[in-house]
Amino acid sequence: MTSVPFAERGGAVRGLLDLATGCYPAFLFGGPVGALPVFHFHEVTRAWLEPRLQYLVDNGYRTVTCQEIARLVIDGVHPGPKSVALTFDDAWSSAWTVATPLLRQMKLSGILFAIPARIADAPAPRPTIDDPGGPGTSTRDIPGQAAQPVASAFVTWPELQAIHESGVFDVQSHTLSHAKIFCDAVVTGFVSPAYAAEPYLDRPLAPPNGSVKFIEPDALGTPLYLRRSRMSDACRFLPDEGTAERCRRHVARNGGTEFFDRPGWRAELDQLASGNGRFETDDEREAAILDEIRQGRALLSERLGATGIRHLALPWGIAGDITRRLLPDSGHLTAFAERPLHRRGVRAGDDRYGLMRLNSKFLMCLPGRGRQWFFTAVS
Repeated sequence: MTSVPFAERGGAVRGLLDLATGCYPAFLFGGPVGALPVFHFHEVTRAWLEPRLQYLVDNGYRTVTCQEIARLVIDGVHPGPKSVALTFDDAWSSAWTVATPLLRQMKLSGILFAIPARIADAPAPRPTIDDPGGPGTSTRDIPGQAAQPVASAFVTWPELQAIHESGVFDVQSHTLSHAKIFCDAVVTGFVSPAYAAEPYLDRPLAPPNGSVKFIEPDALGTPLYLRRSRMSDACRFLPDEGTAERCRRHVARNGGTEFFDRPGWRAELDQLASGNGRFETDDEREAAILDEIRQGRALLSERLGATGIRHLALPWGIAGDITRRLLPDSGHLTAFAERPLHRRGVRAGDDRYGLMRLNSKFLMCLPGRGRQWFFTAVS
C-alpha cells in the first residue's frame, strides 16, 4: 500500500522538527526580524484578524505585494524596514466579508490566493462587516477550526471582482481546483455520515467527466482510497465507477444514513468493493498537473481582466518534482511551497518556486509594543 511521504505531512512532529533545526525566524524568540516575514491566513473572523492588523498599524509595519516579493527574491531589492506580507489562502467568503473591510480601514493590503474552479457566480456581493446585517464573528475564532463550509463558502465572482478592483488585495492563484486525488487501489473507507465532518478541501476529485467535481457527503457508500495533493508526484488512481455505484445502491436500498448504524456495515461494503480501476499514465499525470497550474492563472486573468496574476501558492504547500519542473514555463514568477528543513521567511536569492511562509498565529511575535513570545503564540 502506498503511503504519504513525510515531506507532504504537517502536524506537531513537523513543527517540532522545524523548531529543532532552526527553521523558525529569530524574531519568534525575541530576536530581530531578518528575512521578510510572510504570514498565511485562511478563513478569519473579525475577533481573530482585527487585533493582528491593529498590532501592525500600532507598530509601524507596512504590507507588500507579490511583485515586491519577487523583486526581493529575483533582483535583490528589499521592500524596506518593517515590511511584512499577509497572504490569505483559498479565498474563503471571509476574505470579502471580514478581511477586505478591515484591511481597507487600516490602510493595509493582503495577497489573496484564489481557487477559480471553486468560485460561484452570484447576482451581487454579500454584505460585509461594514454593512447592516453583515456577518457575525462567532463562526471561527482560529483559522482552520470552524464547522464545515456551506454553500458559497468561498468568495463569489462579483466579490472577487470587487476585491480586485479595490486594490486592497493582490489577487493571485491557488491552482485551478486545489484538488486531492486517489493514489492507491486499496480501499481505506467509504463515504458515511462521518465524511461530512472531514476538512472541506480534503474531499477528493470525483471520476473525470469533463468538469471539476468532488466526492460529496451525499454520495453515501462510495469507496475511498488514500489521498494526496494533485500537485504531488502521485499517480491518480481512477476507480471503477461500476463498483462505486454498486456500493451506493446497496446503501440506498438498506436505509441510507441508517445503514451505517448496522454493526457490520463496513464488512458488507468491503465485500462489494474491489480494487478494480486503473492508474493514470505518466503523460496524463503531467498534463493534469500542468492544467491545474496554467488554467488557474488563465481563468482568474480572464474573469478579472487582470494581467498581473503571475504568482502561485501550492495547496497544502506541496510541490512534487513534476510540479517544480513545470513551474518555470507556466507563466508564474514565484510560488510558495513547503520544504522540510528550510527557513521560514523570504530572502534575496531564495528559490523563487519554493518560498516559505509562517502561520499567522506568529504575527504578534514581531518586534513591537504588546509583543507575544513563541510559546504564548502556539498555546
